Amino acid sequence: MTAVTLRPEQSGDEAAIHALTEAAFRDMPFSDGDEAPLVGKLRDAGDLTLSLVAEDAEQIVGHIAFSPVTISDGAADWYGLGPVSVTPVLQQTGIGSKLITRGIADIRAMGAKGIILLGSDEYYPRFGFTHDPELQYPGPPAKYFQRLVLDGDAPKGVVKYAPAFG
Repeated sequence: MTAVTLRPEQSGDEAAIHALTEAAFRDMPFSDGDEAPLVGKLRDAGDLTLSLVAEDAEQIVGHIAFSPVTISDGAADWYGLGPVSVTPVLQQTGIGSKLITRGIADIRAMGAKGIILLGSDEYYPRFGFTHDPELQYPGPPAKYFQRLVLDGDAPKGVVKYAPAFG
């Protein structure tokens, strides 16, 4: 595993996060290329609830974002995880896992009741995420929409991401 330090995003990190996110998703077959601008839009709208970076001795090599979501049953304090970005040459070295684990802990400490995400149904279950048919996000295949309950009961209904997601 590459030695990295995790810390909250700081002023001045924006360009590095944008470049990293763009590079991380450039060759991903599921990407539509909007991940890098999305982080900036969330930041500009005040919807970047938690933004963590991973840096090695030289530069930022990873990033994770959390933003608020709304759920049609009125459940409060739920957040969307994503995007998660790691420099392409360092993908599959554990940096993403470290960011996700720390992000879950930090968002829990902020009082979050749960987290939702749209992602691999093979990767994210290791962090406790699971598909719940009672929680829906119209559009993509349902099995990729997952949730992690941090406190209380699982919500039921339709999820909407922050407006920056479009």
